[in-house]
Amino acid sequence: MPSYTTFDIRNIALVGHGGAGKTTLTDALLYKAGIIVAQGDVTKGTTVCDFDPQEKEHQRSLNSALVSFDYDGKHINLLDTPGYPDFLGRAISVLPAVETAAVVIEARAGVEMSGRRMMEAAAKAGLCRMVIVNKIDAEETDLSDVLQQIHDAFGTQCLPLNLPTGGGSGIVDCFFASSSDQETDFSSVSEAHTQVIEQIVEMDEELMELYLEQGDALEPAALHGAFKKALREGHLIPVCFTSAQTGVGIPELMKILFTLTPNPQEGNQAIFQKSKDKDAEKLVPTLDPKANILAHVFKISIDPFVGKLGVFRIHQGTVTKDSQLFVSGGRKPFKIGHLLKLRGKDNVEIDAGVPGDLCAVAKVDEMYFDAVLHDSHDNDETQPPINDTPTPMFGLAIQAKTRGDEQKLSDTLHKLDAEDPSFRIEQNAVTHETVVRGLGELHLRITLER
Repeated sequence: MPSYTTFDIRNIALVGHGGAGKTTLTDALLYKAGIIVAQGDVTKGTTVCDFDPQEKEHQRSLNSALVSFDYDGKHINLLDTPGYPDFLGRAISVLPAVETAAVVIEARAGVEMSGRRMMEAAAKAGLCRMVIVNKIDAEETDLSDVLQQIHDAFGTQCLPLNLPTGGGSGIVDCFFASSSDQETDFSSVSEAHTQVIEQIVEMDEELMELYLEQGDALEPAALHGAFKKALREGHLIPVCFTSAQTGVGIPELMKILFTLTPNPQEGNQAIFQKSKDKDAEKLVPTLDPKANILAHVFKISIDPFVGKLGVFRIHQGTVTKDSQLFVSGGRKPFKIGHLLKLRGKDNVEIDAGVPGDLCAVAKVDEMYFDAVLHDSHDNDETQPPINDTPTPMFGLAIQAKTRGDEQKLSDTLHKLDAEDPSFRIEQNAVTHETVVRGLGELHLRITLER
């Protein structure tokens, strides 16, 4: 069994517009946690998550990447997602795997389209949400204006847990500390602290009365339950400030991510359905490690060396290397054999995965995106949580250069279709053309490069 339990797990997706710094932020967190010896650079192709040759060439994330690591008694599953609009399908598709979506915003650019889209998708998925304002030390940046943009776009429930100081050269905590003599670039520690505490205590009448009695003397530990409830209900969307490149705000962000975000037992539970019928009975997993296994495949990748790699979230039961699982309604089970944890392109084999964990298994040809994995025929018809990936509308007709290449083209297209939830293949019955569809010209061009 792993050294951690469901209670210790934190599942977090970094989402937001392209160029906001999600991949660099992931490296900064890994470096601060002592997982990597040096922080990578997107422009040099040395980051943990942008390991694909295409990503290195284009210097942007094209796929979602999972990094799992242990830190300070917690087990972290962090998903770095692409942010350019043409690749949002690959970002939205991983949301059912996490409890928390952190929308990363570039300080100078402010709130951009993909950030808005991902905030909406996370809210629709019932996720706890937070905002990370990155690159706060960039020139000509007005951070108070950025916070106003966040309020205008996402609501006044977006409240800072820390504040920048020294023109973005430092960070001052305003949640765990109620006051500070240190100057901030805008607002004040006491004002920000009061705003966030009052937002939290609104969730609990008894806590509100206690706060009215004790004021700032109320310990943050007393707010734990109400804080998580405020996150679940979207009554509070924490905001924090960082510069991933220089490391400013990274220790503070780690404390927030690993102590304040919910574990799988504290987040809103995923909802399955017992069948495809629209009126079918809802099924809420129990998170019981002794229950029948129920897992959901949220990502597929196909590697020439590893083969088909299915990444899944365990919703109930314990998956071991000896587990025999059915793929949705399949009649023949497969044996796990090698249960994996991922860290970018690298993986490590583990003995077991507990409810709430994100794991992977390779070389299972029957596995596909959005499949339900289970070990009981009672779940043969069970449908996964709703995945609101965008519908591909941009079409392009393609054909093989020669008739001899037709089968090779077909095989390649079906591999691409298996990996990308927003890529489609159609056969035009009138023209007999093969038409591929995606979210835009860039999406199809990058996809067909492969």
